Amino acid sequence: MSAEHAENPNELREAGPMVRAFESLRPVIRFVVRHPATILAIGFLLSALALTSARDLRIDTDIANLIPDDYPSKVALNKLRDTVGGESEAAVGIVSPSFAANRAFAEALIPRALQMEGGDGEPYLTRVDYRSDTEFLKSNALYFATEAELDLLEGWLADKIEESRLEANPFFFDLEEDDEEPDSVGQELEAIYDSIVAKDFPVSDDSTTMVLKFYPSGSQTDISVTRALYENLQAVVDDLDPASYHPEMEVVLAGRLQRSMIEVETIQDDVLGSFGAGVLAVLLLVLAYFSYKSYHARSGGHFRPGVLLQELVRTPILGLVIAIPLAMSLSWTFGLASVLFGSLNLMTSTLGLVLFGLGIDFGIHFYARYAEERADGHAPSQAAETTFVSTGMAISVGAISTAAALLVLVVADFKGFSEFGALAGSGILFALAAMMLLMPALLVLLERVRLLNFERSVEASLTGSAEDRARVSVRTARIILAVSAAAILIAVLRVNQVQFEYRFGELEPEYTAYNERADVMKRVYDDARNRNPAYVVLDDSTEVPGVVDALKRHMVADSLSPTIDRVETLQERFPQSPQAQRARLVRLAQVRAALEDPFLEEDDSEDMQRLRRAAGTERPIRLEEVPQFLVERFTSKTGELGNFVIIYPGVGLSDGRQSIAFSEDVGRIVTEDGRVYHAGSSSLVAADMLKLMQRESPWMVLATLVMVALLMGLTFGSVRWAGLALIPLIVGVLWMLLLVELLHLRLNFYNLIVLPAVLGIGNDAGVHLVSRYRELGTGSIRRVLRSTGEHVTMGSLTTMVGFGGLLLSFHPGLRSIGQLAVVGIGATLAAALIFLPALLSYLESRNAK
Repeated sequence: MSAEHAENPNELREAGPMVRAFESLRPVIRFVVRHPATILAIGFLLSALALTSARDLRIDTDIANLIPDDYPSKVALNKLRDTVGGESEAAVGIVSPSFAANRAFAEALIPRALQMEGGDGEPYLTRVDYRSDTEFLKSNALYFATEAELDLLEGWLADKIEESRLEANPFFFDLEEDDEEPDSVGQELEAIYDSIVAKDFPVSDDSTTMVLKFYPSGSQTDISVTRALYENLQAVVDDLDPASYHPEMEVVLAGRLQRSMIEVETIQDDVLGSFGAGVLAVLLLVLAYFSYKSYHARSGGHFRPGVLLQELVRTPILGLVIAIPLAMSLSWTFGLASVLFGSLNLMTSTLGLVLFGLGIDFGIHFYARYAEERADGHAPSQAAETTFVSTGMAISVGAISTAAALLVLVVADFKGFSEFGALAGSGILFALAAMMLLMPALLVLLERVRLLNFERSVEASLTGSAEDRARVSVRTARIILAVSAAAILIAVLRVNQVQFEYRFGELEPEYTAYNERADVMKRVYDDARNRNPAYVVLDDSTEVPGVVDALKRHMVADSLSPTIDRVETLQERFPQSPQAQRARLVRLAQVRAALEDPFLEEDDSEDMQRLRRAAGTERPIRLEEVPQFLVERFTSKTGELGNFVIIYPGVGLSDGRQSIAFSEDVGRIVTEDGRVYHAGSSSLVAADMLKLMQRESPWMVLATLVMVALLMGLTFGSVRWAGLALIPLIVGVLWMLLLVELLHLRLNFYNLIVLPAVLGIGNDAGVHLVSRYRELGTGSIRRVLRSTGEHVTMGSLTTMVGFGGLLLSFHPGLRSIGQLAVVGIGATLAAALIFLPALLSYLESRNAK
């Protein structure tokens, strides 16, 4: 409602509640205009307090922190970390042609590395994998094999005996001799033997590479601690001077600890780099637009070189008009983030770009309308007041609907949704307050000191001309509506073709430099059989048999889609009770009997010789005799032995679907006596995260739509007008889904967070256009598009450019956020500028008839 109608009580009664609310806020904007310096001082004070709170804000990349603390997988993982320790290590690769030189360097490095201390006086590292007593294990390896492994071995020996018997038959002809397949069982048995016996030293097959694995004592999620650890470790390596041990020696630092550190640092650098590129592009675009609006306001659309030169000189001042309120709102948001959560997660790490684009959107609308009011000859105070109660209402409706759409996410269990919703929703309200209060204060103050000038040089008015009042051609409107309807129908029919990206590897960047270092470690450690195990941590070792039995029963029953490869416990690896020891010795006697079969006794190959030695145990082995490195696999940090079960997956867990299937199999284990246990691992947490997102995403989107619809009804006080404002959003979202499918984009756990944001942002254009059209009346479509349409376009473009900064991201997950946001906001903008005017023109023509 325009200022000249403000005092008409009949119009106020007919207006919606939001209009009446803004009319009642006129004293607020009048106070801002009278006391701009006071308003700005309060803003600067709040920003200083917020920045003080936000200075220690960091990014947490631990996905375990994205699900609720009471989730069984999270509880089990925390128990695993507290009891067994973390899954990460610091690795040192020593490479030279001389094994003796490598060994000498390792033995000089180990004591110094274990003596390194952090700032708290505690050692960084607790233990290292270095030397193993393999002679004992070579003579007793099969004593430490599980029952399943012994079954596999006996089956393989039986096949070998049968094979030798057939070969001894003179009438036997092997018709498949030329197509002999590799002995996969034999290869698996060899891998089992190597995992039990290991090597004397952790070296590659050619002995030119030695790898030391150090295990940390402190936090594995505090990146500053990890960075200090690697810096100190590198300093020790440099001080030892590898070249003094061998001229060709190279020492490489790697390990999963370093991998986690690089990931966090890369995301931080990536976010800052993308933010910088997006901010620069948006600022240039906005400054150009602000200069244009200021020039147009003063020149009345005529070319006046003097005015143009003055406006170019004032361009930096225009930058302050948008930058100061925006910077303040961002500081308030990050201060709130520090108070509420203490850190940013993978989703909230992109908040700077999101809020920067949205905040500028609000500023563009306010500034553009203010410039138009000044061009019409209104004084600064009157221009600010009119802008506040008219365009300000549309800005507020768009901002509140976007904020409400995001704040709906707060109820989600998935913290990627809830924390993003809380911070983004609050940040949008902060940006709204800054643009509605601080920007008018700045504009009035800068005009007062003559640093800005919107005085008309030529009579100019936006009063509608005949051209402004002309309607869009009905024929053109019908063509647009027909084409749009076809696109909508195709989108609805193909919506089920939009795919979700389950492969975690596709969402991670390629760390080339780190991978080269990791390849050095793989020369020694590259055992795919032992990757990504899950652990069931128990209170007492007597509970182990029941858990193992439940898992094995499930493995037998699940023959169609098995995900469990094997189950390991200390009790199976090392029989402790007299009964179990006797049973193991009986099995070994059976293996020896098979090896003494006449068809195998003459086989003196290296494999058979190793087997005969490994099966030679004839008495029970005491725990004190077992090599320490083998016992450590089943020992807790407090020294308790055998209180957990290790479950190895039989499928690759880099695919989220397989991770979910493995989680369904081992996440909840029920024993025969009804006890319930939960396995823990990072992969199970990731599976729970995916399940949470799948379950909550549809409800979050639906709740967002309902919230936006309710706000539209509250704003316009009419179902008809609220429906018109919602149409661009609904059509735009359908077009977005069609474009996602056509462009072969995929939804994933990163960019899902964009959907509620697009719903809120996409609604903004419809609100502004419909509000202005309702204010100006029938026949004003062209005028609305020339003024408000221009503002809407610039607002959406700046938001797209802000998100577009993520298109430059090195991280595929972050890049996908930018892709979906640009497509979604672009689609809703197109619906607002093309579909909505065509629909309004068509409705006008029908009413005219």
